[in-house]
Amino acid sequence: MLSIQASWEGAVAQILIRKVDERVKTRLQRRAKRNGRSMEAEAREILTNGSLEKDSPEGGLGSEIVALFSGQGIGLKEPIKELRGYPLEPIKFDE
Repeated sequence: MLSIQASWEGAVAQILIRKVDERVKTRLQRRAKRNGRSMEAEAREILTNGSLEKDSPEGGLGSEIVALFSGQGIGLKEPIKELRGYPLEPIKFDE
């Protein structure tokens, strides 16, 4: 169950999350300790960072991989064609 309460005075919302798996809670505690934060501050950081990420990559997987290395002499003039939705056929070798 997720309960969201809004506080308009400080323009800060509160979220109460119930029925969190014990393993998730333990991992959150460890992560918070590693980062020198409380569990609440760690959860806030995770939610903040997660909400700032792009929804989906702008290009296909191949184009995104090339973009990671574009400053190292690798570049594209046009995006790599993705194969989603195309039937794949096995390679035929001459015997």
